[in-house]
Amino acid sequence: MARKQSSAGPKSSAKELRTKVLQYISNQKNNTFNYKQVAFAIDADTAAAHRSIALILAELAFDGDLIEVSPGKYKAPQRSNIAIGTFVRRSNGKNSVVTDDDGESIFVAERNSMHALNGDKVKVIIAARKRGAEPEAEVMEILEKKEQTFIGTLRVEKQYGILVTDSKFLATDILIPRQKLKGGKTGDKAIVKITSWEDEEKNPKGEVIDILGVTGENTTEMHAILAEFGLPYHYPEAVEKAANKIDAGITDEVVAARIDMRNVTTFTIDPKDAKDFDDALSIRKLDNGNWEVGVHIADVTHYVTPDSIIDKEAQKRATSVYLVDRVVPMLPEHLSNGICSLRPDEEKLTFSCIFEMDNDAKVLDAKIARTVTKSNRRFTYDEAQNVIETGKGDYAEEILTLDRLAKTLRKRRYENGSVEFDRAEVRFDIDETGHPVGVYFKESKDANKLIEEFMLLANKTVATTIGKPANNKKPKAFVYRVHDMPDPGKLTDLSKIARTFGYKVKETGSSREVNRSINRMLGDIKGKGEENFLSTLAIRSMAKAVYTTHNIGHYGLAFDYYTHFTSPIRRYPDMMVHRLLERYLAGGRSVNLEKLEDQCKHSSDMEQLAANAERSSIKYKQVEFMGDHMGEVYDGVISGVTEWGLYVELNENMCEGLVPVRELADDYYDFDEKNYCLVGRRNNVRYRLGDNVRVKVVRANLERKQLDFVLIDDRTRRPGEDEMGKPGSVAQALSSRKEKKHKADSKRKTRSHKK
Repeated sequence: MARKQSSAGPKSSAKELRTKVLQYISNQKNNTFNYKQVAFAIDADTAAAHRSIALILAELAFDGDLIEVSPGKYKAPQRSNIAIGTFVRRSNGKNSVVTDDDGESIFVAERNSMHALNGDKVKVIIAARKRGAEPEAEVMEILEKKEQTFIGTLRVEKQYGILVTDSKFLATDILIPRQKLKGGKTGDKAIVKITSWEDEEKNPKGEVIDILGVTGENTTEMHAILAEFGLPYHYPEAVEKAANKIDAGITDEVVAARIDMRNVTTFTIDPKDAKDFDDALSIRKLDNGNWEVGVHIADVTHYVTPDSIIDKEAQKRATSVYLVDRVVPMLPEHLSNGICSLRPDEEKLTFSCIFEMDNDAKVLDAKIARTVTKSNRRFTYDEAQNVIETGKGDYAEEILTLDRLAKTLRKRRYENGSVEFDRAEVRFDIDETGHPVGVYFKESKDANKLIEEFMLLANKTVATTIGKPANNKKPKAFVYRVHDMPDPGKLTDLSKIARTFGYKVKETGSSREVNRSINRMLGDIKGKGEENFLSTLAIRSMAKAVYTTHNIGHYGLAFDYYTHFTSPIRRYPDMMVHRLLERYLAGGRSVNLEKLEDQCKHSSDMEQLAANAERSSIKYKQVEFMGDHMGEVYDGVISGVTEWGLYVELNENMCEGLVPVRELADDYYDFDEKNYCLVGRRNNVRYRLGDNVRVKVVRANLERKQLDFVLIDDRTRRPGEDEMGKPGSVAQALSSRKEKKHKADSKRKTRSHKK
């Protein structure tokens, strides 16, 4: 009897605990909670109770009775079976709807989709959840269609055409009536919009919007990348014509209203292929022994007036787009490469930050003013770097002085907590047809850092001047470039993983302390096997910088105030800043904050699209380049780990490809998200971010921009490790396997001999 009681006791206790947990959840409405909060609320303070509560919450989430909004954090579903959300279409058939109320993603089978397209606003009915099964939804109504187009290759038949799409958002081809082909022929790459898609039809119908050219030709493919991200690939003729009518207009009257700095030594330092020079530096020694350094920026807004046809086009584009082989400018060429560009031996109108600095690069005075300048010399970065390294060349004294001041500014910035990310970028040598024939790396040297440091100083000065006015006045509405603090979870992961390599990264403390610890790690890992792994993790832990009117400072630079003032030829926010400066320096009233914030958000969104397009063009050229090297073997580093495979970056050329998990045929591999690795179930072989591997190039799919590798070497040792590798490495696991096999063979031979 006693035995029965003791066995029933825990069961009764577990049931009671579950009842209390459910009672707590029922009172939470839309609040989120974790197991610790539940335990505290129901007075369950033992470790065993904590474990039980965590398990109960996980089971409830698995059964669909709770929503796990983030790992370990839950809330009760607060909705009826009718919801409104955004439809997410995938070419693999895994469609879903993201509900507006709680952001939950719910599966929608194709038969229940009403052929909604990616981004459409839909009303859905959510089916009753089955225990242990994913919830499902059915589209009842398409409330708002998102305007969108699809890109692909045409195949023209007798009665109709077909667009074989490149889209990851559409699994089917699009049928096009012959009269809607716009002259397109088989093999042309085209942009098509869907005109109808009836419920009973397997394929949508559409019409051609534009023909980009023959599939596979370089310009066609670059235009297709721009179109894929909704970016313009040609300039409107009316805007070009309006720009061509603008004259430089540097009259005596215009000069008289500005500071005349045409006789001060001034030069530009830019990439060798640059044509739009939007910044220049001037330097001269003052009578008191200090230095006057001018940061001069092209005065674009003198020529581009608000709400003009040129301004509206620039605002819509928001940024120039830099693809592998071309620049798609924000402004027409007559302005960007002509009258606004600070070309040598030409008088130019500029907006300037002029600093008085002592020999220790301490800023004693700063003023922001409109100026007239004249560049004495155009330097490429390589030419300026040669002057810095040899001490010889044109304007050597000026360049060496600016380099010395910049290094002092940079050292001080890092001491104050600025993060030091310094990764090489891959660039391609392109032949006359646009085909990549070679790869080189763009590295930031002293000449690049010289320019960077003075641009940072100017941007910081402008933002501080407006954001922190004298006499405790209320700051006026302004455009800031902000960078939020790192994601705490990602910072914790970085700290834990860095510790396994012997480095200490602070998870808590002031931003200065945390950033200093990151900088120390980044310095210590230079040239070591874990450099790629840990530097990648550090970058991923950071937030994205954006434009906004709400200043929270710039975490990565450790600046309280920061903006973008120095590149108005290629960034619309810089034009906004120039106009606000002109207004406020003249005593004008604050502009409308809400309207300014909308412009900031648009600029941030367009910047992200442009970055995505740039990455896509690089990926295309990587695949095209490696297509000429099929079957060749390379050393590389695992640069990404996902449930579908390993991304490997080749050491020789920084091209990145995928080793699909299906190619890892020796075991079944699980994805360990927290430790960035794939782990073999039987043999515990680990493939981890940062591991060295050897791969062969086996596929290069230009349409998908996908490069596939296979592993040909099972060793994932880092430099300095012995042949056995570290515990859990592939080398050691395989060695252990061989040892076990050898022992088993020996036993068999012994038994056979005894028989």
